[in-house]
Amino acid sequence: MKINEKFDELSITFKALGHPIRRQILDFLNNGPLSTGDLDEKFPDVTRYTVMKHLDMLESANLITIRRVGRVRLNYLNAVPLRKIYNRWVNKYENQDASLMLGLKEQIEQTKERDVELDNGLKQDTFQIEQEITIEAPRGQVYKALTEDIDQWWAYRLSGIAKSTLTLEPKVGGRFLETWNKDEGALWGSVTYVKAPEEIRLNGLLGMRGAVNSAYTFLLEEKGDQTILKLSHHASGLLDPQWKEMHEGGWQELLGKFLKEYVESGKRPEQAE
Repeated sequence: MKINEKFDELSITFKALGHPIRRQILDFLNNGPLSTGDLDEKFPDVTRYTVMKHLDMLESANLITIRRVGRVRLNYLNAVPLRKIYNRWVNKYENQDASLMLGLKEQIEQTKERDVELDNGLKQDTFQIEQEITIEAPRGQVYKALTEDIDQWWAYRLSGIAKSTLTLEPKVGGRFLETWNKDEGALWGSVTYVKAPEEIRLNGLLGMRGAVNSAYTFLLEEKGDQTILKLSHHASGLLDPQWKEMHEGGWQELLGKFLKEYVESGKRPEQAE
């Protein structure tokens, strides 16, 4: 890294630390990750938009990292830039005795930080989710909503505050894609199997990150004038212990509420922030 790049990095860090709300946010996150909604509740006199702007500033300074699971944005403290400031501006000026003690403390803390950074709370694991909902509509109508109309009811978005559009191409190799702004977007999944209007299978992370293999299937069965929609979602790899519970709740809301209401009454949910 060039010298001026180092100073630029420090300048960005100091600028991010210059506002008391941003420092408070880091203090809160020092006790563990919090969702954006949780942080918003801690500042009742500040608008959600303002809190989001402060979070954007902290993220640009690399002082926090973001993980999205469905509609939930989790914010994590990244102490590395703070450690750099400590080493650059404090540690070198301390007396030798204090440095020896703090050096031992720092070594222990760095060992803990490395352990955290290696998996960021993740562990090698698997989960399986099976859900079933009944929709008062013909199977063809439900299949159309699952594919062509997915932007109308799938409220979870990865775009943050930006308005986005979802498309799902119901063909082998088709993309389940979210796009926003000019050239930004996210791939929710890719279609691996289609038998319209009975079944569609996809592989995709669904908001998870990292070394994860995730596959989910929608199976539609006719039952008179009703459709039984069966979901099967399997994930394996480096998983957050909370992801199964989050995805179970997310699927229940997406399919059991948003999709069901859209198909049965045409009601559309508000797009997630």
